[in-house]
Amino acid sequence: MHPKQLQFPFAPKEGKRAKPFLKWAGGKGQLLGQIGQRLPAGLWEGGLTKYAEPFIGGGAVFFQIANHFNVREFYISDMNEDLVLAYRTIKEQVKLLIDSLEEIERRYIVLDSEGRRQFYYETRELFNHERSPGRGAAVEDHTAHVARLIFLNRTCFNGLYRVNSQGEFNVPHGNYRNPGICDAANLRSVSHSLQNTEIRFGDFTSCRSFVDENTFVYMDPPYRPISKTANFNSFYMSPFDDGEQRRLALFYQELGNAGAKLMLSNSDPQNENPHDSFFHDLYAGFSIHKVSASRRINSNGAKRGPITELLIANY
Repeated sequence: MHPKQLQFPFAPKEGKRAKPFLKWAGGKGQLLGQIGQRLPAGLWEGGLTKYAEPFIGGGAVFFQIANHFNVREFYISDMNEDLVLAYRTIKEQVKLLIDSLEEIERRYIVLDSEGRRQFYYETRELFNHERSPGRGAAVEDHTAHVARLIFLNRTCFNGLYRVNSQGEFNVPHGNYRNPGICDAANLRSVSHSLQNTEIRFGDFTSCRSFVDENTFVYMDPPYRPISKTANFNSFYMSPFDDGEQRRLALFYQELGNAGAKLMLSNSDPQNENPHDSFFHDLYAGFSIHKVSASRRINSNGAKRGPITELLIANY
């Protein structure tokens, strides 16, 4: 069997077992096997020694690449400031973060249902006060702020990350019986995986100076909505609309012209409208694969079944 036919998960390199530390809507955990089948040969053969992921999100693909391949340089970025701060803090101050998160966990777990609810909303208010533009409070203690982010993510409804137009995290309490709040072992593994990683807050084009012919780039932008109820890209204050999708496609072509190997994921509008050729027109000339996925975010529970998504590559 050619290595390219192997699927994730398979045995990682020794000591490499990092996995996403946040639950993230649109995360690629369920697609790792299908993505693994379509990775460029240069990863397996050693020719691709750099990896870039401009929309890092939960980082499922990043961690698989870091766990399994001999990539020497990594680049990740995002336009979500809290997320970027979290990756930087785990890279640089993981012990302090674990201490802070363990303290939150100890205080939360012993409370009754109403106490947990109150603790959650007080933490959410403090988190938003630290980060919201115009509120006047800059984040002074990065580790405490990131600990609050992880706590909120692990105890909020449905594991969502969502902000409103003012940039405030607004997901309600999830009321789980035994939420896994602090996974210290994984946080240490994540920190190890990030040591050779450039972490940047910025637009997807900020990876331009990093990318060359030795680079594999994976892009997982906010998905184009396939219906009104399936629209979930509220990771940022500004929407990622069709204009942004077109700008991304132009940049994708630019990176391909520089010799990089590229893969991009997005929604398949033909789930709702068989005649919608938006992405097929936008990425004409590239390899477009339809892969199976499950719709996890939809206001109608009856519509959370199998759908297809798109993987677009230049190889």
